[in-house]
Amino acid sequence: MEKIIDASDQILGRLSSKIAKNLLNGEKIIVINAEKVIVTGNPKTVVERFSVKRKRGDPHHGPYYPKNPNGILKRSVRGMIPYKKTKGRIAMKKLTVYSKNPKNLKGEKIGKTRNDIECKYITLEKISKKT
Repeated sequence: MEKIIDASDQILGRLSSKIAKNLLNGEKIIVINAEKVIVTGNPKTVVERFSVKRKRGDPHHGPYYPKNPNGILKRSVRGMIPYKKTKGRIAMKKLTVYSKNPKNLKGEKIGKTRNDIECKYITLEKISKKT
């Protein structure tokens, strides 16, 4: 069973947890519009937190943290899956993330959107440009 999720205006953590849950249940998931995912909080501190993650460690030995929006979303989902175990590895192979909508797919929205929150936020596209 294949599920297409439109990630535009969705909150990163909530979206990631729902995707992880579906992946562990054996579904194949395609996520479109990853650059439009939002991260709540003061934009300045959010960018600072992501840049600290990017600069951590050694460039040759890791830890490696992605800079592009689809990589950040995939890494966020990976954090909610036991990816070092067989079940988690199989689940991660069923996840495909696209920055835009390459095949003009119609996706469903899951969870809260930008309209449901009243705090400051920043999109993954802006985060990846600033880090």
